[in-house]
Amino acid sequence: MLVIRPDDCPEQISAGDAVDIAYGGQLSEAVRRLKQGVSVLVECEKELGIPVLVSLRSRLKALQPSMPIQVIAGRPGGGDAAGPPVSLTTAMYRELLAYLQNPGDKLPVIQHLDLLSAAAGGGVTDLGRDVVNLLYQDPNRVWLAFSDPSMPLPEVVANAFAHRVTLMGVPRDRLPRLITRPECRKFGSTVQVAQLYKYVSGVNAARLRRLLAAIEGPDLPASPQAAFGQLRQATLPGEMTLPNVDLDADIGGYDDLKKRIRTDILDLLTRRDAISDGEGVKSLEGLIPRGLIFWGPPGTGKTLFAKALATALGASIQVVSGPELKSKWVGESEENLRKVFLRARQSAPAVIVFDEIDSFAVRRGTHTGSGVEHSMVNMLLTEMDGFRKEELVFVVATTNFVESLDPALLRPGRFEFHLHVPYPDAAARRAIIGVHGKSMGLGLTPETVEHMVRRTRFEAPGAASGTRYSGDHLNALCRMLARRRLSAGRTDATTPADVDAALAEGRSRLVLEESEIRVVAGHECGHAVAGLMLAGAQLPERVALGEDLAGSLGYTQVAAGRRVRTVPELLDGVAMLLAGREAELLLEGQLSMGSGHDLWVATQMARELVEVYGMGGPASGVCHYWKQDGRPERYADLAPSTREALDSEVRALLEAQRSRIASMLAGRDSLLKGMRDQLMMDRVIDACGLAKLVRMLAPDLAAAAERLENLPVSPD
Repeated sequence: MLVIRPDDCPEQISAGDAVDIAYGGQLSEAVRRLKQGVSVLVECEKELGIPVLVSLRSRLKALQPSMPIQVIAGRPGGGDAAGPPVSLTTAMYRELLAYLQNPGDKLPVIQHLDLLSAAAGGGVTDLGRDVVNLLYQDPNRVWLAFSDPSMPLPEVVANAFAHRVTLMGVPRDRLPRLITRPECRKFGSTVQVAQLYKYVSGVNAARLRRLLAAIEGPDLPASPQAAFGQLRQATLPGEMTLPNVDLDADIGGYDDLKKRIRTDILDLLTRRDAISDGEGVKSLEGLIPRGLIFWGPPGTGKTLFAKALATALGASIQVVSGPELKSKWVGESEENLRKVFLRARQSAPAVIVFDEIDSFAVRRGTHTGSGVEHSMVNMLLTEMDGFRKEELVFVVATTNFVESLDPALLRPGRFEFHLHVPYPDAAARRAIIGVHGKSMGLGLTPETVEHMVRRTRFEAPGAASGTRYSGDHLNALCRMLARRRLSAGRTDATTPADVDAALAEGRSRLVLEESEIRVVAGHECGHAVAGLMLAGAQLPERVALGEDLAGSLGYTQVAAGRRVRTVPELLDGVAMLLAGREAELLLEGQLSMGSGHDLWVATQMARELVEVYGMGGPASGVCHYWKQDGRPERYADLAPSTREALDSEVRALLEAQRSRIASMLAGRDSLLKGMRDQLMMDRVIDACGLAKLVRMLAPDLAAAAERLENLPVSPD
């Protein structure tokens, strides 16, 4: 039955009937095993213990009237009303001893085995050690015991029971029989089983009856959302939260990533809820990935995507990290992990987010810590393999180093859905800036947005080398703009100048002498002029002085080039890097230390051309000389003659490009000096300013000026 109608539901259901409906098959099997002389352990929540015990008692009486039971539950006084009060565990232990002194033909039922034997971290209490001895004393004695799955039961205790019954949630096919006619009418004229089950899959039968009976609202409402909302709030434990992050409205850009989430998860769930074929539902559920990994650089929004997924599912979410799960006590880390999964299953639909999962789920055999990480990986694998297909519990991991994770986590059936969240490209940055600009009331004009997109293309300020602008960096920039506007009491539009001021906010500035400023300005203008003259070089978008980018004294920002570059384009890139030092020689007659980084990058490019891409001379030939482990390092076993030949070709390539760009700049003295003087006055020259200078000082480069004026924001 995929649709529940009020007329098909009973008028009322008792707690005992609910237990029999939900778990009848498992309880009948437990009784059968008891009759065979096999000890049985029932794992269920405390609130389910009494109804299950009543059901088992009735079944035992019906099957074998001569088998009475004795419940060991720790009565007040511990069996000695005249003595002082004792703890519950001590009272239970005394009752257990009293039973063993006079067992008779009664079946002993230990109602709280976990309280009697379990200690923090999964160990055994002092009384528990005595209980273990009693359980194993007589191998022919049959026991029935109850344990709460939220409390760790030591294996030595659990192993005393040959048959275990785990009662968690309710099977989906039993759900239609667990709702009464008045309750069904609170959802409308019909209730979709899949939609209702989504909110109660982890709720035990006794609690389910209480939740359904507590739903308030009119009969036969037009929409069931109010009733579902009450269920959702009632099944939300304190550790879980309901996020409110819209996949489109709150996350800018990343359209391909959003499409994958919709296509492979959300759309499949929508189709499942609408389908009327039971086999079709099971087939679709088998296609939905339950383990997802969002991987990428820090600050790109991996956890935000997980929250958006939970919001779209109407799911609760719990974000946990490796350090908060780890414990110095043996077994406690694994127990913490097990409790996370238990809470998620009880509050399904749920999303568990393991933030920076690489902090504990590293490749086994490679970690040199205490070894608890290996046990945590094993527990994680066990829990993920234990999900029922109909349970809506998703496990999301975020990491910056996906290559370090244990391969067992990445195989199909576990974290099989890998989603890369890279640094945002131009389109994504534009969308992210739009989201934050709207929420913070920045009044961003299209011109300002495009300026922000351009200015955030490269490395983020104050970050490690290679760290580009992420979503977090863009959010910080927008908050900086909002604070400045609030302090100034502004309500007008934000300008590009405001953006530049915000980007420079809080950075230390070195006080340079006029002669030093002139050297830096001439150096940067050399790069810019080379970019205008070299056909294969990247056009300069912006030339600036001051610590305006990653702590530089000055920089030349260029438009992004093609990803696949030809040899002439690569050679032009080397020449453009060397143009700064040649401009210094031309304008100042001497070199400064400012060209050191440029020379290092140019040398790397030249060495790659010769030793990696096979674009050197006859001495190097068509051969790859570098290791394939991601590090720019030669093979160590190269012959000395080969090393000398390679170095000679690299030096020859660099000298050829230096000589070429020096000759080209030699005829551009007026353009270099005019651009340098303008930069010293304005501190910044953008693409339009460069175009004006070119048209005025170098009319023969009018084509380059036109390209500057029409320069679009590249997609990175």
